[in-house]
Amino acid sequence: MSGHPVSEHVIVARDLDVGYDGRAVTQGVSFDLPSGALLCLIGTNGSGKSTLLKTLAGLIDPVGGSVSVLGGAPGTQPARVGYLAQRPASSFTLPICAADVVAMGRFAALGLVRRAGKDDRRLCAESIERMGVGPFAHQPLMELSGGQQQRTHLAQALARRAEVLLLDEPTAGLDPNGRETFAQAIRDERARGCAVAMATHDLADAEDADVVILLAGRIVAAGTPAEVLTDDNLRASFGFTGPH
Repeated sequence: MSGHPVSEHVIVARDLDVGYDGRAVTQGVSFDLPSGALLCLIGTNGSGKSTLLKTLAGLIDPVGGSVSVLGGAPGTQPARVGYLAQRPASSFTLPICAADVVAMGRFAALGLVRRAGKDDRRLCAESIERMGVGPFAHQPLMELSGGQQQRTHLAQALARRAEVLLLDEPTAGLDPNGRETFAQAIRDERARGCAVAMATHDLADAEDADVVILLAGRIVAAGTPAEVLTDDNLRASFGFTGPH
């Protein structure tokens, strides 16, 4: 483990099979994720990363095995869990500015009745600053670059102040500065006890992980980065070995 505050396991998976319409994409996933820990799911497109994250978010049901998130079934505690899809729908459909998108991060905590208060506005402002969204916060989201949109959606995830963050390809489209900004934000989230599960195909994202699961339609390897990210395992997953 990496020295972050650790308490109970917030995600527990045992022999978990994930997929669609009763057909498994990936089988036999088992891991424990404590508070403050980082899980990285690594693999190519179609390897099962997004399917596993959607299962943890409660968007699709497990095909087999068991999984619990914060002691309950996935999807039953939306105010405590933040999920960021690979291609958030608001990127393409809503004529709203970046600051409005970040404010949506407070919706789950507010519910249907309560209006945003001082603390909600403070959390949104902090998240905008942390992800460097300020310079374009009042520009229409649809007019922003891909990297700016990604920073905006990551700021929205931070604004939730969740106990668990589930992030699908969060560094996609970010330049090196954006990647470092994101990496620092995740370090800060973990330091306050938030558990993070992240799907990625970028090996650099896994450097600080507590647990890495390498996927290729199956589990190639699971463990610490040093145990998992070997030449043999990477060849089995990606079909080649690059610098890592």
